Amino acid sequence: MIRQPIVAVLGHVDHGKTTLLDRIRGTKVASHEAGGITQHIGATEIPFDIICNICGTLLEKQKIGIPGLLFIDTPGHEAFTTLRSRGGSLADIAVLIVDINEGLQPQTIESLTILKQFKTPFIVVLNKIDRIYGWKDAGEASFIKAYNAQETRVRQEIDNKVWEFIGAMYEHGFDSQRYDQIKDFTKSIAIVPASAISGVGAPEAMMLIAGLSQRFLESKLEIDIGGPAKGTVLEVKETLGFGMTLDTIIYDGTLRVGDIIIVGGRNGIIQAKVRALLKPKPLDEIRDPRFKFETVDEVSSAAGIKIAAQGLDEVLSGSPLLVAAGNIEEAKKEILDEIRRFRISRDTTGLIIKADTLGSLEAIVGILRAKNIPIRNADIGDVLKKDVIEAVSVAEKNVFDAVIVAFNVNVNEEIEFMAKQADIPIIRSKIIYKLMEDYEEYIKNKKKEDEGRKKMGLIMPGKFRIMPQHVFRNAKPAIVGVEILAGTIRPKLEIINEEGIRVGRIKAIKEHNDFLKEAKAGSEVAMSIDGPIVGRHIHEGEILYINMPKSNIDKLESIELTPEEDEVVSFLSKLKKKDLFTGWINGN
Repeated sequence: MIRQPIVAVLGHVDHGKTTLLDRIRGTKVASHEAGGITQHIGATEIPFDIICNICGTLLEKQKIGIPGLLFIDTPGHEAFTTLRSRGGSLADIAVLIVDINEGLQPQTIESLTILKQFKTPFIVVLNKIDRIYGWKDAGEASFIKAYNAQETRVRQEIDNKVWEFIGAMYEHGFDSQRYDQIKDFTKSIAIVPASAISGVGAPEAMMLIAGLSQRFLESKLEIDIGGPAKGTVLEVKETLGFGMTLDTIIYDGTLRVGDIIIVGGRNGIIQAKVRALLKPKPLDEIRDPRFKFETVDEVSSAAGIKIAAQGLDEVLSGSPLLVAAGNIEEAKKEILDEIRRFRISRDTTGLIIKADTLGSLEAIVGILRAKNIPIRNADIGDVLKKDVIEAVSVAEKNVFDAVIVAFNVNVNEEIEFMAKQADIPIIRSKIIYKLMEDYEEYIKNKKKEDEGRKKMGLIMPGKFRIMPQHVFRNAKPAIVGVEILAGTIRPKLEIINEEGIRVGRIKAIKEHNDFLKEAKAGSEVAMSIDGPIVGRHIHEGEILYINMPKSNIDKLESIELTPEEDEVVSFLSKLKKKDLFTGWINGN
């Protein structure tokens, strides 16, 4: 039997993944997501007759034998990786959604890397052509017809953006062309300009997915429907009249009412007997259905299905699922080994990660690992007292790692108060990429605070040059124009020359008519200096330094400085070590 291909929809945040599927399904799932951004993996079955209706005459010359398409809407490339790692080859083909006006963004590039790594065939939908200035809705779903109805300037703009994208793809190792200009689909990635909002390009995209699946994946789609089911749990939720249920993708075999399923739980392996199978209506989204589920006796892969059984309360979202066909203990061991691969617990310093599902947890852990950010513990569930206590122990080793990252989980008032009292930040969000942004912003601000505390009472590096023909007074005090070459210059600081000899002290700094508390590298200011006489102690074009004792220099080694400031500190450090200047070098 030929099963329906599993189609993963990938792309950068807010480039239109769910919006395109909404257009095909006639739904509004995107508007229900936090921030309008997909957070959990969803699934929609598109029957073949609907594909034919969308494609119209585009499929007339093609012999398509697939029963339909199962679209997997992912929160990002991390979820796609998660699904593949559990299913071996869960996604048969992918659709990469790219905003034609923004081109390749970081998440798009990472998606391309993974698609190449797993050798997954894919097409590109260049979305949001309707946002090109001058675009007019021609009332056509076909890209070619809508394109031909535009003014010459608009067509040229689309062509230019497509060519720019083709060039960017080439730089990443992909040969791509607009779909209607490709001669060999095994050598070139098909690009479909589209508008998810109006539906332009959707017929061509569906035609390509169906046609390429039929032509190149037919042998891979052959299954023995009599085999035991294998799947992945998308979400655990309560369903009226059925209690706790599992939203699941079945990617192999057949699942039947009465089967014994083995899944991972919060406290171990869970074994349950399937009491009911609830299948969403065609075009309905398993995570956000519009209509009542249909009760079925069995379902063959590939399918999105809701499973009702007793004892599912503790099932981990994202857990692999197996039907125990014979040896139950063997199936339990297989699931246990898989679960242990995702959970992390170490005795080293690092972040505390809490997430609502195994898939979300793995995605967050993957991002942090890619950034070389240490992880102390990663687990499913709400933030608990033990998490705060563990973060406190981390703070004793490294205050920057003493952070709790909470994705889409609860933090009650008692825990929040406890964390605040212990000075442990809890960074939380319902959007994964926002969670990472907030964490990085926290670390940035924390380091600034730390640098500020370290700098209190310290003299910072400073280097400046007396500008030629900018001597305004020779002495009492000398007033000269200077260019700040490195660091920060402030009034009342002592000045030395390149030989380490003291030449005076800064009295004031002025820019135009304003007296300044400080002047930074790159600025040109007037400076009054007590002590020296220009032409005798200091000279036009001469480079001078802010003097500092050796103890001050040693403390600066633990502070993050600019390369120019580092160079000044290194110069002064060597200067202070010269025996010739021992008498005055130590700040005496």
